[in-house]
Amino acid sequence: QVQLVESGGGLVQAGDSLRLSCAASGRTFRNYAMGWFRQAPGKEREFVATISWSGGSTFYGDSVKGRFTISRDNAKNTVYLQMNSLKPEDTAVYYCASGMYGSSENMYGYWGQGTQVTVSS
Repeated sequence: QVQLVESGGGLVQAGDSLRLSCAASGRTFRNYAMGWFRQAPGKEREFVATISWSGGSTFYGDSVKGRFTISRDNAKNTVYLQMNSLKPEDTAVYYCASGMYGSSENMYGYWGQGTQVTVSS
């Protein structure tokens, strides 16, 4: 069993930055890739970013490439999502997930409860 707890969401203005954290417990964190997804109201869940177990490989969704950075600290069992130059269209509930390296939801077996990010114009 794995528990994932996101934090760091909130209300910001367009152009601001925000850093999300996801703390993992329950199994060996460093053995698995981690991903971030988001879901806006009325829309399907969307891939944001993923990072390999070692942190050596990362991959981003087109809508966040160049603005968001995923990283991890295996000593702290935590994955981060640094979000810069936020736009109103980034407004969504952000979820972290643990599983295999990739952009498909099906590659992740464990999910957090989500944290709300709201970007005002």
